[in-house]
Amino acid sequence: KFEFQDIIYEKKFLEDGNGPGVARITINRPQRLNSITNVTMDEMFRAFDDASHDPMVGVVILTGSGDRAFCTGGDIAWEEVGLREQFYWRYPPNHLLRLCRKPVIAVVKGYAIGAGNHIAYCCDFTIAADNAIFGQNGPRVGSPADGYLVAYLTRVVGAKKAREIWMLCRRYNAQQALEMGLVNVVVPLDKLDEEVDRWCEEILQLNPDCIEILKATFDSEIDYMVGSYGVLSRLMYPDWFDSEGLKEAQQAFKEKRKPDFWKFRKTLKRSSEGE
Repeated sequence: KFEFQDIIYEKKFLEDGNGPGVARITINRPQRLNSITNVTMDEMFRAFDDASHDPMVGVVILTGSGDRAFCTGGDIAWEEVGLREQFYWRYPPNHLLRLCRKPVIAVVKGYAIGAGNHIAYCCDFTIAADNAIFGQNGPRVGSPADGYLVAYLTRVVGAKKAREIWMLCRRYNAQQALEMGLVNVVVPLDKLDEEVDRWCEEILQLNPDCIEILKATFDSEIDYMVGSYGVLSRLMYPDWFDSEGLKEAQQAFKEKRKPDFWKFRKTLKRSSEGE
């Protein structure tokens, strides 16, 4: 039996426990808007690994505790002391989705921001409540995401919209997310569980071997990108985690003010001109 601190892991089987079932992984940090730490990611790995290898599990649900947030990315309190470790963690959540043999449904209530957003769009299906809000934070908070978790969004919403989402850090409501193809369906918050149950029941009626093959086939297009995670960041800004730009982003976030990123570029320009 698993004992978890940051997640809730449950399995529910039909036919009095003898039929196919659904595994449910809930990020259980509502007091921190279900932001994640190294502990959260390690626990998610154990849950996904168990669900993937249980022959009677046919589908996995990934969601967040409460109605305010699915996931809001890395916990800033942890990132301040471990951003380098967070960025290159051994079990990045997106890779867990790829390794899981079973289809994964992201069930989004409230905020899906930063890692929460790209985890949701990397799932096989995304079902959103009408209170869902999606968006990225990278350039706003000094998080240099790269690799497949960025590039894959072009497959989901197209290149122009993907660049808009990542480079402008805008927020999108549930209806906007549906229109751009970021989610499969939007339902009222009080009808969300019913909708999720319908999707799970529909999947469980189909041949599980074929479903696993199809998932692996769809996922295989990102395999060539998996090894690229972190490569461009290290190449272009090898000292990023010790940079003034990152310190400014973190300080501005804590002080609830607009960061002044360009002052450091001005200093570099004056240095290059010999002033």
